[in-house]
Amino acid sequence: MKSSSKTNPRYSALISTLKEVSRNTGAGVWREIAKRLEAPSNNYAEVNISKINRYAQEGDIILVPGKVLGSGLIDQSVSVAALNFSAAAVDKITGANGKCMTIEELVANNPQGSKVRILR
Repeated sequence: MKSSSKTNPRYSALISTLKEVSRNTGAGVWREIAKRLEAPSNNYAEVNISKINRYAQEGDIILVPGKVLGSGLIDQSVSVAALNFSAAAVDKITGANGKCMTIEELVANNPQGSKVRILR
């Protein structure tokens, strides 16, 4: 029988942290992200830069429960939090005066989860 727990200790710790912060602050966004990260990793989101550019406004905080890929162009300054980033995605986001961060950093900086837009 296959184990249902995550083998990557970072993901297990992140899911636990998200649930704890959600309980403590009442912010449902962290509970939703924890639920998505508990799913099999082949169901994680893979979002291109072009999609972020299409749906984000200047100064938005974007959360991707998966990986950000470098396909496309971005012409606005946004903060993007994700599990992983491709090298091209980091270059393009920082080149547009944006910010790349981990989900852990976003939770630490914004425990209420206010003004966070989820893309999948």
